[in-house]
Amino acid sequence: MDKAVTFYTWKAERLKRYGLVIILALFCALLLWVGQWSQLPVFSNDEEPRALTQGDEKQDLVALTFNISWGSDKVNEVLKMLEAHKVQATFFVSGEWADRHPDLLSKIQKAEHEIGMMGFGYESYLELKPEEINADIRQAKKVFDKLGYENVRWIRPPHGHMDKDVLKRIDQEGLQAVQWSINPRDWENPGTNRIIDQVVNKTSKGDIVLLHASDSVKQTPKALEVILPALKQKGLKLVSISELVSGSESKTSQVN
Repeated sequence: MDKAVTFYTWKAERLKRYGLVIILALFCALLLWVGQWSQLPVFSNDEEPRALTQGDEKQDLVALTFNISWGSDKVNEVLKMLEAHKVQATFFVSGEWADRHPDLLSKIQKAEHEIGMMGFGYESYLELKPEEINADIRQAKKVFDKLGYENVRWIRPPHGHMDKDVLKRIDQEGLQAVQWSINPRDWENPGTNRIIDQVVNKTSKGDIVLLHASDSVKQTPKALEVILPALKQKGLKLVSISELVSGSESKTSQVN
């Protein structure tokens, strides 16, 4: 009897041990599953829309973004720099600019860069009536659809101006607002070295860098000659917004 009791006690303890291992394994699998799904809505909020401001600080990814609202010369210079250093970026363009320069938009796409929009007329959404915001976005959508860009998913509100209502209107149109975390204010033409210093010294994992490719920006193409290799030397991979989001848990900001 003592041997039988000892055997069953040993067997029960062994079963408990294996059971505990199985439960822990299932729990870990559940955490991984939840983690994967939690990263899908990285730029949304259960209560209200938010703006994407930064990627995951644990990933060696940085998104270069370029705004274009007018002109046709500087964008070619920027594209040459990106091609020379084998870098992909996201270009945010106004619908009006896209309609005037379909050849340049095609050139951007053929170079495998991502295309986002800045509405149609590049007028601050904070100065428009709510229904005018929706109308501007829809007008821009028509232009992109007409030109064959039906899957534009990102929007940077003109001048970066937004509030809760603007984000709500953007969400209603099925788009995601994108801000930035690094802004060297290159549109002010503060000097090539200053642009370089602001980007290279401040940019780190997960950042979204705001630059411009309109003709008013005189120093950005030259600054890129230093910025692109310097960021790579820091161990950073330069990617599009979609790539930044797809491989990371991105950050959003709440706008008042």
